[in-house]
Amino acid sequence: MTTTSRGLIAESESSSDLLGDALRDANIPTLVAVLAHLTEDDKWLHKPYAPERARGLDDNDDGGLPAEIQDEIRQAVHAAVADFEAGLLIPADPSPDRITEILSAVLHEPVPTAYGPLLSEELGITSRSVALTTPAAGTGFKVGIIGAGMSGIAAARELEASGIEYEILEKNDGVGGTWLENFYPGCGVDTPSSLYSYSFAPKSDWSRYFAKRGEVSAYFEDAAEAAGILGNVVFGLEVQSATYDAALSNWTVIARDRAGEAIERTYTALISAVGQVNRPSIPDIEGADTFRGDTVHTATWNADLDLSGKRVVVIGTGASSMQLVPAIADQVQDVTIFQRSKHWVLPHPNYQRSVADEVKLANDLVPFYTRWYRLRAFWNFGDRLHESLVIDPEWPHPDRSINRINDSHREFLTGYVKKQLGDRLDLLDATLPTYPPYTKRPLIDNGWYRTLTRDNVHLVESGVVRITETGVVASDGSVHDADVIVYATGFKIQQFLYPMEVRGKSGRTLREVWGPDDGRAYLGVTVPDFPNLFILNGPNTFAGHGGSAILATEFQLRYALQGIERLTSGAAKSVEVRQDVCDEYNEKVDTTMTGMIWSHRGTKSYFRNDAGRVVVNSPWKYIDYWRMSLEYQPSEYIETR
Repeated sequence: MTTTSRGLIAESESSSDLLGDALRDANIPTLVAVLAHLTEDDKWLHKPYAPERARGLDDNDDGGLPAEIQDEIRQAVHAAVADFEAGLLIPADPSPDRITEILSAVLHEPVPTAYGPLLSEELGITSRSVALTTPAAGTGFKVGIIGAGMSGIAAARELEASGIEYEILEKNDGVGGTWLENFYPGCGVDTPSSLYSYSFAPKSDWSRYFAKRGEVSAYFEDAAEAAGILGNVVFGLEVQSATYDAALSNWTVIARDRAGEAIERTYTALISAVGQVNRPSIPDIEGADTFRGDTVHTATWNADLDLSGKRVVVIGTGASSMQLVPAIADQVQDVTIFQRSKHWVLPHPNYQRSVADEVKLANDLVPFYTRWYRLRAFWNFGDRLHESLVIDPEWPHPDRSINRINDSHREFLTGYVKKQLGDRLDLLDATLPTYPPYTKRPLIDNGWYRTLTRDNVHLVESGVVRITETGVVASDGSVHDADVIVYATGFKIQQFLYPMEVRGKSGRTLREVWGPDDGRAYLGVTVPDFPNLFILNGPNTFAGHGGSAILATEFQLRYALQGIERLTSGAAKSVEVRQDVCDEYNEKVDTTMTGMIWSHRGTKSYFRNDAGRVVVNSPWKYIDYWRMSLEYQPSEYIETR
């Protein structure tokens, strides 16, 4: 139970009154799901109790139901929770089919029964953990993990639980990865908080529906501590290279400490958990080193940087810029934003919303409430959207949209932009994209458009051609004086595992195999010629249609652990995916991708490399990738014994 909840309990006369308080503001569709789960009574899934369908991205808190029906639902939950706590109500775990039935009813739309097993994992009924065989003493078996961010923590937790010896090499002084490194003003998630947590550790007391950086960072710190992995993290070690020894079937890793001293480690298996948003991308601009003011990248923010009264130039209009600019507009003298390309920006009714104390109580006091709320978000922000991103080859307006649904999204968002700009329609051409929505990663509106209408905010569509001692020169010849230049230019996302030199059994490096920006891996996890190497968040694993990066990471981790189990059990000394298996998979990725919106050439995107191939996104629905990665098949690998 959270500290907030304990405080509220202390102020309440009885737990019964406290539960009543919790139910007053709880989400009605989630309560209906809880009722059906606890009581196993079908009546809650039909009229008059079944919720109506939500409008857009609205949370549908009242379910579209009359007040008297809402009250009846709350009273029924109150009684069911009391009986459950007293041991008078002992519900069986719902079957996969039952879970889809309940979810379909509370969403007021069909959820295919094929999703049942996947939803059962998300609900916590079944587990994604893999029980690994503990190697015999004296074998020297050890797993190396590079990175203690989101995926590294999850991987270490699994190895810790199975008693497998492991070590994490982390370049920073703490865990959390990108959430430790990024702390620029306004930094936060653009995924609903309920989804931005591990399936094995759903957080019930988020303070906001879209959490800010500090709370997300604290979540991963808590998760690492709870998993008992901190003692196995070596902080301040940055991996330089990893070389596979075919004769010994192991990896030699060279890292450097803060003093520049080389440290050597040897591991039987190696997990790359460095992620995709790891290395800042800073454009090479003439004269950048001559600027006399402060220069900073959003991913390497200076905590001592004071922007008060300063003239700030922000280069870039991606996710970090859209969070940063509204957060600093009040304190700076002026901010000038250089825009390379326009972005579609989505409104979300919950983005600025705090979670009420009563709702936190519902998460604490109502069994399964957190899980069912998360499950609704999983569907609403995941595969439900995938179909709308499939190109209709018969659609008559391919320049502006890819299908009828996508065109309706374009019309809605266009109207939204106009409304937000108000009487500043002079900004419309500079802000309204001409390419289809979702071609690039859509961003959540953080007050972006309203901020652009401020007198001290200026949007420049010309590119930056030169930086001087005192400011920035645009390609249209205009000069913009600055005290501070901020690079909001993203990361080297296409350069997977950059800048490490990873050398396989043939002696070739990953960079030589992939080239500078064309990573290919089987399921995004394993690569021919690189035995016993497992990559998390590798090529073509980002679910561009929505959801949470954590979901796909957990699928990849389960698959990787099954490969490691072949090693810990002694079934194999090394495992290397077959070249034909990897090639066939990537051919399917590329073929499927030609029918997805991310292949649209209406604009540049970090999803696609210089040759036009989509290397970051996955073309699959979650359900498809979940099936593909569910079971490791030894026949697809070359295994030495």
